[in-house]
Amino acid sequence: MPETTRDSVGLVTPQVAHFDDPLPLVCGKTLPAYDLVYETYGTLNQDRSNAVLICHALSGHHHAAGYHDEADRKPGWWDAHIGPGKSIDTDRFFVISLNNLGGCHGSTGPSSINPDTGRRWGPDFPMVTVCDWVDSQVRLADRLGISRFAAVVGGSLGGMQVLQWSLAYPERIANAVVIAATPKLSAQNIAFNEVARQAIRSDTDFHDGHYADHETLPRRGLKLARMVGHITYLSEDAMGSKFGRDLRSEDLNFGFDVEFQVESYLRYQGDAFSTSFDANTYLLMTKALDYFDPASSHQGDLAKALAPAECPFLVVSFSTDWRFPPSRSKELVNALIRAGKSVSYANIDSPHGHDAFLMPEPRYQAIFAGFMRRVADDLKLPSRQEADHAL
Repeated sequence: MPETTRDSVGLVTPQVAHFDDPLPLVCGKTLPAYDLVYETYGTLNQDRSNAVLICHALSGHHHAAGYHDEADRKPGWWDAHIGPGKSIDTDRFFVISLNNLGGCHGSTGPSSINPDTGRRWGPDFPMVTVCDWVDSQVRLADRLGISRFAAVVGGSLGGMQVLQWSLAYPERIANAVVIAATPKLSAQNIAFNEVARQAIRSDTDFHDGHYADHETLPRRGLKLARMVGHITYLSEDAMGSKFGRDLRSEDLNFGFDVEFQVESYLRYQGDAFSTSFDANTYLLMTKALDYFDPASSHQGDLAKALAPAECPFLVVSFSTDWRFPPSRSKELVNALIRAGKSVSYANIDSPHGHDAFLMPEPRYQAIFAGFMRRVADDLKLPSRQEADHAL
């Protein structure tokens, strides 16, 4: 672990919450029991009013900030924004980050043991949706004694969960931060997800999802799925400035091996992902993305769908994000305005594409931090300086 600095949450230990109460799912099935793995950063105040929930994106998990071990060189996936003095200031907020149901980082999912069979769930794990995730998160909040979150925050697929929180449990969310997200996927996005799923399902080692029983993994399919996905996370400018048309060697090989640096990069990303993420989980997560559309039960009228929301919103998009472009965030903002809701919106000029929501862009940080400071100030949560002065 790099030397702990004043803006790091330091070493953190994942925790497990086990639930025996059956969870009814949107698909019509019921999960009889399940585990949720989560981490917390900061301190819960006496009246439990300073809790912030972090909702993760497609390949995310519970480890959002800090380090698990002294030997770690890389912190949690959103460490740039969570910690003392950062946008989500752990001197003021108690932060909870969890791995969603169906995940492959400790929460119950396809790689977990099915208690009815004694074998891995595999493809028999029930289909889960954004609604199911939020319902399970509510149960975790109940377990931790949190009746209302100061804010629920998420980027990409995490932003969809934030939106669902505001609709399904409006009394339990005081503020919503929706970053690089969309109220529903476009046909193009669904198409990208389907190509990725077919890459996995057509792998000869997939075995209809029962690859664990065959002691193998569909690495090639998962690698291709990640390569397709990764292209959509970066902008053309980002890929151009990072790789251009640079060759790995001085001469063309006139073959199909790796020649361009961008090819090498994509293969590396795919290889790394194929050994760290579960294929059945990837299928589930992309389907949850496809299914989310709160306006579908309101004849496509998003403003009507947003009627239950009560909290102020911060919506952030990025100029070069073509996976979830600014136009989709503006669609959400306009619907919130039509529904009479309080909303602040910022479109950040960034060259990094969809992945910009993970990065420490100065203007992004300033807007994000400013909104969260208002949240803390409204709750009269003391800053570090105020706490030190009181001592």
